[in-house]
Amino acid sequence: MRFMVIVRATKNTEAGMMPSEQLLADMGKFNEELAKAGVLLAGEGLQPSSKGARVRFSGNQRIVVDGPFAETKELIAGYWLWQVKSKQEAIDWVKRCPHPMPGEDAEIEIRQVFEAEDFGAEFSPELRAQEKRVRAQADQRARSAQR
Repeated sequence: MRFMVIVRATKNTEAGMMPSEQLLADMGKFNEELAKAGVLLAGEGLQPSSKGARVRFSGNQRIVVDGPFAETKELIAGYWLWQVKSKQEAIDWVKRCPHPMPGEDAEIEIRQVFEAEDFGAEFSPELRAQEKRVRAQADQRARSAQR
């Protein structure tokens, strides 16, 4: 089972405040534990929403709205993608995580990622083959970018 583990933004992350050296060290150690356990698939911190944009879909229209966005509690400051055996295992790992926003309240959300079998018959053999090709291309590109 794969889970996206979402670190919610705070007023400090939205203000562009960078984490302390200690927090970076603590998170680095935690990420090493995740990697050694075979749990970590990906993970990154995100720039403030002031550097982002949203695209709203309304019929055939695409409306671009530049950040920043007002509802900080709805924004994401970072994420991990984990491979674990259960939601409980993901919860247990999050409980071990260093406090992501020292001096502020923080929240980490855990959401299961859909797998191909979750889509049923609508996900035809042709669509499954296409998905496999796209994933292989993305994996290859990610490996190339890491070099």
